[in-house]
Amino acid sequence: MKKKNIIALALSVALTLALTACGGETVTTPDPEVSKPAQETAPVGTTAAEITVVTVGVVGANNDQWITVNELLAKENIEVKIVEFGEYKLPNDALNAGEIDLNAFQHKAYLNKEIADFGYDVAVLGDTIIAPLSLYSEKIQAVSELKEGDKIAVPSDPTNEGRCFKILEAQGVLKVDPAAGYMPEIKDITENPLNLEFVEVEAANTYSLLPDVAAAFINGAHASDHDLTPDDAICTETVEPGSDNPYINIIACRTADLENETYLKVLAAYQSAETAQAIEDIYKGLYIPAFQY
Repeated sequence: MKKKNIIALALSVALTLALTACGGETVTTPDPEVSKPAQETAPVGTTAAEITVVTVGVVGANNDQWITVNELLAKENIEVKIVEFGEYKLPNDALNAGEIDLNAFQHKAYLNKEIADFGYDVAVLGDTIIAPLSLYSEKIQAVSELKEGDKIAVPSDPTNEGRCFKILEAQGVLKVDPAAGYMPEIKDITENPLNLEFVEVEAANTYSLLPDVAAAFINGAHASDHDLTPDDAICTETVEPGSDNPYINIIACRTADLENETYLKVLAAYQSAETAQAIEDIYKGLYIPAFQY
């Protein structure tokens, strides 16, 4: 054997011994393509690891204004992920439990009632929209056409049901006890000359009752789900914008997160002129940007 071959063999043996000396395992050099972790798709100029995702609970599928919010947040490397819930009673519980970061589905009166009933440690981060409540019908063209014993479908949650009774009172159909304030219940109706019957169902289900009742109150989000606008209604709530209006919708957070910088950036993007314009363009009166007043 030639001298140079002996040297090469010795080096090979030495290298093998070095690689097996620790723990008795052979160390191999990984294939760089195999060992490279999979990369998620991310905006140009950033990486998936740099994006902060904020989960926002909503009810209903009409949340296209959040597309504009996300466009504005992109420069901050923040992305809102919408989490849809089927019932109003779910998002505050999920927020309080830390399952989502924020929610945006309710007005102030509803949140206050939930806090009073369940003790949620949840607070208003900021205002979003006003969603006037409308009365729709497949049988009549005006409230004045309601007749003795007619049935009206109303949302069963106390705040929205109370709104229905206040709207009918404003239309001269019935009277409620003023001591009940913004949230009168059926027991607070003091005059009901037509003996109207109120069918109480979860808000998402009032639309489905339209064929079976004289009229139904349908919340803005659910009306939009079925391509209804205030122009289709026989009556729409008159809402005066203002900071003390209990029916202004809000973004809610856990009380401990009121100063969270990321969440405040989400709020600022929502309360922008661009998002206000998107709300007006998309919803055509179903939602009104409350933060502009």
